[in-house]
Amino acid sequence: MSEGITDQRDLPEAAAQSRASVLRSRAESYIALSRHDAAIADLTESIALVPDNARAWRLRGESHRIIDRYDAAIADFGESLKLEPDSSYALGSRGQAYAALGRLEEAMADFEHALTLSPESLWILEAKADALVDLDRLDEALDLHAGIIALNEDLSYSWLARGDLYQRMGLYTEAIADYSSALEADPEYVRAYSRRGEAYRMIDRYEDALQDLNRAVELDPDNDRALGSRGAVLSEMGDNEAALKDLNRAIELDADYVWAYRVRGEIFQELDRHEEAVSDFSRALNLEFGDE
Repeated sequence: MSEGITDQRDLPEAAAQSRASVLRSRAESYIALSRHDAAIADLTESIALVPDNARAWRLRGESHRIIDRYDAAIADFGESLKLEPDSSYALGSRGQAYAALGRLEEAMADFEHALTLSPESLWILEAKADALVDLDRLDEALDLHAGIIALNEDLSYSWLARGDLYQRMGLYTEAIADYSSALEADPEYVRAYSRRGEAYRMIDRYEDALQDLNRAVELDPDNDRALGSRGAVLSEMGDNEAALKDLNRAIELDADYVWAYRVRGEIFQELDRHEEAVSDFSRALNLEFGDE
């Protein structure tokens, strides 16, 4: 039941419909405020009052998905789809939940069905591309990203997403070009600066990398990934003191940042600070592989 409510089972039908409608509307605001447990409580009562409302099931499924309750999300989207079989939103969101659980073939089936209904839905196309990557169907994913970009070349995220795939494939020049296109679309896109800086680092263009990572940190001083990458670049450039400062801060921001522990451990090793190096390497092994 929702806040302050005890039992509404005996409400007349018209009152039940009215109450359920307000609960659904309030739940949407809770979702916008990222108060997903409150949204789920409202939607649970709304569903108890009016079980045949597809929107309530769909909204509750989305709240479950956002807070990583994927099995509950899949169940709710399934109920929504019984009522509205051609909801591309429910299909796309259920596909995302399947993908998060590694059930990639089921995810692909939902994405394919959703795209027959909404063929230019960018978020579903992006989700399908991610699933193709997870299936190691990289060429298909690249083709899909090209199609996504063609739909709207002014969307910075679409360029960044393909850049990330190029970087995963070790195609750093292509990745840099896409990150640059993302920055043309959005000159203050922190992630694009951070990722392009990392791509520059991978091809030993340290000055370019540092320039991008400095800009990323300037725009977002608490960006742990940009700080970690900048620490690695500074170490490559021989400034271990500044590198350690960045890596220390990155780890403060994210105590589970495996790569930062590994890089900091290598710097400690280079400085003959082996106890600290052992501690960082051990922490990295614990986080990544569960070593004690």
